[in-house]
Amino acid sequence: MRVRIIAFALGVGWLQTRESLPAWPLLAGLVLIAPGLLFWLGRRRDALGCVGSLLACAMLGLVWAALFAEFRLRDSLPAEWEGRDAQVVGVIASLPHAFARGERFEFEVESVETPGARLPRRIMLSWYHGAQDDDWHQRLVIRPAERWRFTVRLKRPHGNANPHGFDYEAWLFERGLRATGYVRPRADAQRLDDLVRAPGYWVERLRDRLRRSFVDVLPDAPYAGILVALAIGDQQAIPADQWRLFRQTGVTHLMSISGLHVTMVAALFGGFFGWLWRRSERLMLFLPAQKAAIAAGWCTAFGYALLAGFAVPAQRTVYMLSVVALALWSGRNLGASRSLLLALLAVLLLDPWAVLSPGFWLSFAAVGLLFLVSTARLDASRGWRAALANWGATQWAVTLGTLPLLLLMFQQFSLVSPLANALAIPLVSFMITPLALLFAVLPWPPLLYFDHWLLSGLIGFLEWLAIWPVWEQPAPPLTATLVAVLGVIWLLLPRGFPARWLGLCLLLPVLFAPAERPLAGEAWVDVLDVGQGLAVVVRTAEHNLLYDTGPLYSAESDAGQRIIVPYLRASGIKSLDSLIVTHRDKDHSGGVVAVQEAVPIVRTLSSLPELSGERCQTGQAWEWDGVRFTILHPEVTAYEHQAARTNNMSCVLRIENAFASVLLTSDIEARDEQALLDRAAPLLRSDVLLVPHHGSATSSTPDFVAAVGAREAIIPVGYRNRFQHPRPEVVERYSGSRVWRTDRDGAVRIRLASGLALAAYRTEYRRYWHGQ
Repeated sequence: MRVRIIAFALGVGWLQTRESLPAWPLLAGLVLIAPGLLFWLGRRRDALGCVGSLLACAMLGLVWAALFAEFRLRDSLPAEWEGRDAQVVGVIASLPHAFARGERFEFEVESVETPGARLPRRIMLSWYHGAQDDDWHQRLVIRPAERWRFTVRLKRPHGNANPHGFDYEAWLFERGLRATGYVRPRADAQRLDDLVRAPGYWVERLRDRLRRSFVDVLPDAPYAGILVALAIGDQQAIPADQWRLFRQTGVTHLMSISGLHVTMVAALFGGFFGWLWRRSERLMLFLPAQKAAIAAGWCTAFGYALLAGFAVPAQRTVYMLSVVALALWSGRNLGASRSLLLALLAVLLLDPWAVLSPGFWLSFAAVGLLFLVSTARLDASRGWRAALANWGATQWAVTLGTLPLLLLMFQQFSLVSPLANALAIPLVSFMITPLALLFAVLPWPPLLYFDHWLLSGLIGFLEWLAIWPVWEQPAPPLTATLVAVLGVIWLLLPRGFPARWLGLCLLLPVLFAPAERPLAGEAWVDVLDVGQGLAVVVRTAEHNLLYDTGPLYSAESDAGQRIIVPYLRASGIKSLDSLIVTHRDKDHSGGVVAVQEAVPIVRTLSSLPELSGERCQTGQAWEWDGVRFTILHPEVTAYEHQAARTNNMSCVLRIENAFASVLLTSDIEARDEQALLDRAAPLLRSDVLLVPHHGSATSSTPDFVAAVGAREAIIPVGYRNRFQHPRPEVVERYSGSRVWRTDRDGAVRIRLASGLALAAYRTEYRRYWHGQ
């Protein structure tokens, strides 16, 4: 059975790597063949029976995941209804989360009142504040479980597509959010019902009430958001600087409702309930205390998961605990490995997209390692010394065992994580979280004051540890990660197993895998997908350059921290030899602070007077490893006219080697293009052109396009952006070039090596839910 569950899981996982779903005739054939094949071959004990039954289980996994995916894909937004107004009636289905310009929430569509419109059942909406503080919708407070009539404008799920980046479309798809959009500001918004009576909505209203009670008691407390997150799963309540501290110290998994918290709270309450049950002979005769404790623990886990909004990580924990609880209730000793695999089967049956989440792999790896250590290496004797030794052994096992996965998924690891978790796990799991939940049940303010005091002490300890550096490295190859996993298992084998130290040798490839670099004379240019903005990473054999830092998305988020810094880390770029910030516009300079804080920068070129460094100006040129860089714009005299539009100050960079050339133009407009034609027409000729100003009508004059004569034209642009870039008439001017768009193609990779080669990330990493 164990191997068959693994085969089923492989079938589910394989489907999630496909560009498209199997055709219906093939799917129907597999539905008919796989069960019969499993029944016929499953009874045989020879090699054919073993291989055939495994193949049948893999087919069943594929079919199961494909059926789930097919039904979810059918609940989609028709392409013709993107960007059009539709009037809907529905229910606020989640906690509203505030951001700098409004609120964001999930909305359950009950009816569509616009004739001919067909919308998905569940969508993500943003409701933006007005320009003035007393604007009309500032007075409207929304709460979960309310029924509203809105006029909305929607688009299909779309996220930035970059190597080693977060797949936002997969995140939305797993949660059943099949469109995103916003409430139209000038249309009438009506609250139709204060409370829609349904169990799921009642839970969300309860979460909202608890969040308000926490804020009322701790209105100005710096760590109140953490307590809210631990009690009701509202991770948005934690500020970005606190998340940064948790990443630096390796305790991120503790500061929101995770499987560990749900399990610990269930174990605490189950043990306490069992102790109370034993006090009554009548109850003991009715049901053994052990079974009563199991039932109480499971109910606690389920209730806590509901309080957390029944988010996907909490759901997985409940499914896993359900398998263990059923095994214990029945009195059967399934064994550690069988319990874990049955939990895996339950999770994949209910959520086939769980394999897309890093938390899925990390949680199952951690539980598996705990089972391995507890059955093979822990001291069975009693006493505080044995308990301390066992605690240290489990910490060592989980820290070492999850290291390969952490490096593969996040390319970083906190060196102080074992020490931080040694204090944080028991303190958060056995004191801080239970006290927060106790306040949710018994709202007595001193409980929360004491809880916040404990948390403040823990944060102080973490801040002291955060002075130590974080291990960062390039993303290791998958083969090196798999070898490292074998090394971990080898290291954690029982005492007495020969040559366990060889496991450390198997860890070396994942820890010291070198980053891939261009050869001398070559250049790699990566136009990242940052939405409506620009960020380009240039690498030569020994040097790195960043051209613009992407947009500022909000007061809490920018392209620097969300996209560029993770990409630099995964690519093995530990410093920048040059940073060029072309001009002041926030879609080009929004991430500059995050980049400056994350990596050392040798030289900064910019047209921004407030940014320390050199002015970029015509005539600047340098050569790195056989690749030549030349600044073509602006002229020195442009800095004497500060009243000029910021676009006119854009730094234009030409990159050239023996194979091809690339022209990066930022946001220059028609007057700047004419100035370049007058001043440096021969230098404009290039093989690849970054289309000026995102394809705006104010740029890409026919004379400029002809003078460049690019074979490849790349338009960095946001999906369905409000500027309507690129303009159709501008795209038509590039009819002689192959046109790439970051909203359609994702990040575009340019290789100036033995010729010219371009590739799109969405083509190389296409999944069946992309664009759907």
